[in-house]
Amino acid sequence: MPKESEINRRDFIKTTAKTGAGLAAFGGISFFPKPERIFGANDRVRIAIVGIHGQGKTHVREYSQMPNVEIAALCDVDENVLSDRLADFRKMGIREPKTFIDLRKLLEDKSIDAISIATPNYWHSLQAIWGCQAGKDVYCEKPMCHNMWEGQQLLRAVEKYDRIVQHGTNSRSGKAVIEAIQKMRDGMIGDVYMARGLCYKWRKSIGHAPEEAIPAGFHYDLWTGPAQMKPFTRNRYHYNWHWVWDTGNGDFGNQGIHELDVARWGLGVTYPTKVAAIGAHVMFDDDQTTPNVLNVAYEFDMPGGKKRLLEFEVRHWISNHEAEIGSRAFGGGDVPAALGNAAAKKAPEGSIGNIFYGSDGYLAINGYDSYKSWQHEDQEPGPHSTAGGNNWANFIDCVRSRKKEDLNAPIAEGLISCTLLHLGNASYRVGRALQFDPEKREVIGDEEASRLLRDGDRGYREPFVIPEEV
Repeated sequence: MPKESEINRRDFIKTTAKTGAGLAAFGGISFFPKPERIFGANDRVRIAIVGIHGQGKTHVREYSQMPNVEIAALCDVDENVLSDRLADFRKMGIREPKTFIDLRKLLEDKSIDAISIATPNYWHSLQAIWGCQAGKDVYCEKPMCHNMWEGQQLLRAVEKYDRIVQHGTNSRSGKAVIEAIQKMRDGMIGDVYMARGLCYKWRKSIGHAPEEAIPAGFHYDLWTGPAQMKPFTRNRYHYNWHWVWDTGNGDFGNQGIHELDVARWGLGVTYPTKVAAIGAHVMFDDDQTTPNVLNVAYEFDMPGGKKRLLEFEVRHWISNHEAEIGSRAFGGGDVPAALGNAAAKKAPEGSIGNIFYGSDGYLAINGYDSYKSWQHEDQEPGPHSTAGGNNWANFIDCVRSRKKEDLNAPIAEGLISCTLLHLGNASYRVGRALQFDPEKREVIGDEEASRLLRDGDRGYREPFVIPEEV
């Protein structure tokens, strides 16, 4: 398998907050965008996929089916995963792409037009900033940031380097979801005053994982990146990193950010004035540090002195199906649909979606591609639809056209929703409600919560530091 040079190359100039070296060069490449490539009718967008173990496999599948896209490179810190994906390419009869272990080396390749990031949450902002500085367009998986501040820095980089950057909140491209929100804007259920986001998924205990030797071919220093270096365990490895504060944001930031984004979008709000969260890590004695049951409430000031409310709930075990979300009455649950018909009969169903309450009815969105509504006091069935979409295809279309206004999930919208996510987690962690200034975009009078939003509980490990000046 092709390998790059040593991770700590001499020609890498540290991007650190202390030195403000956000405009520095690394690997002989200056952090300035190359001239825009004008795409002809038959030109392919050459994309690199970064992080190809979990969600990255979805990125490979989506781009490989697009006639105007070439997967030109793959990047992953696990050489075993790289080998598996190359085998997949051979099975599909697709030309094998270049492979990289370190994204910094990949970004030196001027032939790459865009990168598609599907790495763990705590890497998203830094890798996307690097991509923008290197002149690449970026598809950035959700959540776009591990804390509020680094998300703000990413948005500054997007604007400064004039890049096309899409957030991985896939519902933004769902045709039925778009239709549902437009109907609410048109008054189908009256004055919408409250939204509920639901994230009910069955999650088993991750147990206690002992410290052990780093697996062969796994570059743990690069995996750890901005987080603090700790002894290797399987619970700091593939997927289970979601449930540890250093690297993840719990299910609220894993699955939940999709529903939180739709709830805010449908409610027609941006930043809140108040946030209050309560929850716990229940049932299991294991290595998880994030809550597996969480309730968060947000209050938004509206014109004329009115208020709008958003409630979000994470559950990890047995649950009901509010407004039929996740039930077979809505076309099947999130988990069974992925398992197939035979497994679906035995698998527990989750409820992943949103409920909107108005003065003349309510509307439920199930997952990414369907909605139902009930109107008036007698709750008679109203309009409904099932129709999906493709967030990756929308991104590629905009890369080709250079029309940022056509992005379904622009990073600016992603930042607002991710700010709500981090405010909810911060409220839970400090154990009190937070007052928030929507204009200044900062917590009022709570230094502990403010530090969490800046990642003050963990900090950044050099040289993997979000720059003060992008």
